Amino acid sequence: MARLNLLEATRYEKLPVTVFDNEKEASKSVAKRISALIIKKQEQGVSAILGLATGASPVEVYKELVRMHKEEGLSFKNVITFNLDEYYPMQPTAAQSYVTFMEENLFNHIDIPKENIHIPDGTLPKEDIAAFCLDYENKIEELGGLDLQILGIGRTGHIGFNEPGSAPNSGTRLVTLDDLTRRDASRDFGGKENVPTKAITMGIGTIFKAREIILLAWSKKKASIIKKAVEGEISGSVPATYLQHSDQVEFILDTDAASELTRFNTPWLVKDCIWDNRLIKKAVIWLSSEVNKPILKLTDEDYNTNGMAQLVTEKGPAYNINIEVFNTLQHSITGWPGGKPNSDESQRPERAAPAHKRSLIFSPHPDDDVISMGGTFIRLVDQGHDVHVAYQTSGNTAVWDTDVLRYMEFAIDFNKSIGDDSKKLEGIYEEMRSFLKSKQPNEIDLPEIREVKGFIRKSEAFAGARFAGLDDKNIHFMALPFYETGKTVKNPVTEKDVLLTMELLQKIKPHQIFAAGDFADPHGTHIVCFRIIIEAMNRLRKTEEWTKDCWLWMYRGAWQEFETHEIEMAVPLSPQEVGRKRKAIFQHQSQKDHPVFPGDDEREFWVRAQERNSETAINYHKLGLADYEAMEAFVRWKF
Repeated sequence: MARLNLLEATRYEKLPVTVFDNEKEASKSVAKRISALIIKKQEQGVSAILGLATGASPVEVYKELVRMHKEEGLSFKNVITFNLDEYYPMQPTAAQSYVTFMEENLFNHIDIPKENIHIPDGTLPKEDIAAFCLDYENKIEELGGLDLQILGIGRTGHIGFNEPGSAPNSGTRLVTLDDLTRRDASRDFGGKENVPTKAITMGIGTIFKAREIILLAWSKKKASIIKKAVEGEISGSVPATYLQHSDQVEFILDTDAASELTRFNTPWLVKDCIWDNRLIKKAVIWLSSEVNKPILKLTDEDYNTNGMAQLVTEKGPAYNINIEVFNTLQHSITGWPGGKPNSDESQRPERAAPAHKRSLIFSPHPDDDVISMGGTFIRLVDQGHDVHVAYQTSGNTAVWDTDVLRYMEFAIDFNKSIGDDSKKLEGIYEEMRSFLKSKQPNEIDLPEIREVKGFIRKSEAFAGARFAGLDDKNIHFMALPFYETGKTVKNPVTEKDVLLTMELLQKIKPHQIFAAGDFADPHGTHIVCFRIIIEAMNRLRKTEEWTKDCWLWMYRGAWQEFETHEIEMAVPLSPQEVGRKRKAIFQHQSQKDHPVFPGDDEREFWVRAQERNSETAINYHKLGLADYEAMEAFVRWKF
């Protein structure tokens, strides 16, 4: 019976998929399979031929293999590896090289013979590439083919660097990279303009010859392309769909990467469900969108003909379900994000008491507060709450080098105008100019440059918070140590990051905390900052009474927005408030027009925020609720 239920739940999926709770658990499972293969081959006295991938997906697998080598004696002396791809042109010693990646994450930590390692050569003259690729193929064939191929997947659906348009029988070759692929790599190269336009990659036909293929994918960023690869029609526009032809492939996912698969996203379409309030809300909102009707106009027939007969049978009639969900949505709307004094709390998302709360807004970067919840920020101040904002990092990697010189020139001229000696400042300025002329992509800035970039972001944060109505004494700059590397890759979180956060929380003792919950941030700073807050609060909750009455609200907006069914507090904004929020965002001039790290959304941050807030309001209106200009959305974190 369990097998039948699984088949029913996965009937939309055209290849095997295994879903783990998290990336680490999944990676350990894959590492065990690789280890078992290596040991089996050792016992047979032959080599294990592995196809390896780079990127974020296999990092934890490699980490576990290194642990097995050091702690369990797993030997790699009988292992021969072939990497999928390499940028072209690319020096093997470059920080962005896949040679460097493999050495840092695996090869330098195990006992694999150097002659057993094969990675495409990014230094070849163009006229020698075809011969090299043919030889690469021949070496794999002479060894009897790949025993196991590890794959990641790009958001274009590429496997290796086989971009849309690649042929299913393609071999190892030079390819041109898709613009989205280059945008995704821009962080590692210090800007898309520095990302190579070409790469050498194993072909889809080469990958297909492997006796076993495992594709790894983690995070919500991969969810939409995973759905296309697993459930979509086979198409050259999504090369990963070709894997549906293979009997040897398995997709290994975490829950986030699997979240858009039908069995997780709309489970009522494939199986009987346990209908709790959360799932009912999601399903009814989905149905409203499917049939293009407000919630209160949905009928029993709408439910029955769209895969939701079980719900209307168990909980119906439709009208009763509609009213319950409609009321839940209506009660999520509030113009009082700090709670409305002397009101019925059951009808509002926030508590009525105390009437004047201490509110602490954590902002990972110096502009996330006004971008993501600027309207609510202003509303909280206007309604008399004791509002504090804490900027967790300096954001000093996200300032253009030209801005540094411009601010330095201003400082020199100002010093001269008031009669101060500017010689020292001029000397530092010349050192900066000299450094920036020869600066390489992603090279760490001089300490003085990093300081100036931090000062720029700090002055803008002051301006934005002041515009929202805050006094300087309520503006806090934390400069958490994990961030201050001068590189896009940050240090691991340490005890000091947590202790600094605990210290601020103990000082303010907030009734409500607002924290960034849009973990699609391509730098990873948002999720790191969020985890620090949670760790700090979990420790404080063991001893400090005030924490028991402290609520945490997550906001989004800079990188994504909550789905309508997730929203627990929606704060409507008038046209005038939208304008005030926009002006608060404009105080962050270094991030305007074209920020250093825009991610894959080409819109300016103020445009993203304004359009996402407008879309949230439109979505509520389509469900039959009031027609607001814009809405900021929040979800409560349950400790």
